[in-house]
Amino acid sequence: MTALAQELDVKLKHWPKATRQRVQVLVADIIRLADENALDIQQSRDVEQEVLDIIDEPVPRRRMAG
Repeated sequence: MTALAQELDVKLKHWPKATRQRVQVLVADIIRLADENALDIQQSRDVEQEVLDIIDEPVPRRRMAG
């Protein structure tokens, strides 16, 4: 077992149930994406979402001098 797998195993035993479940889902998703050679596609989608989030942010109002 790798050091990363060992650390994850230890952490899963100590985290609250909700945290354990969420981490397990995320790790399973990463394994699935890696098996499908799709990690680079997911990263592109993440960047795209970040850009969309920035575009959707409200524009601060400028104060007029005077």
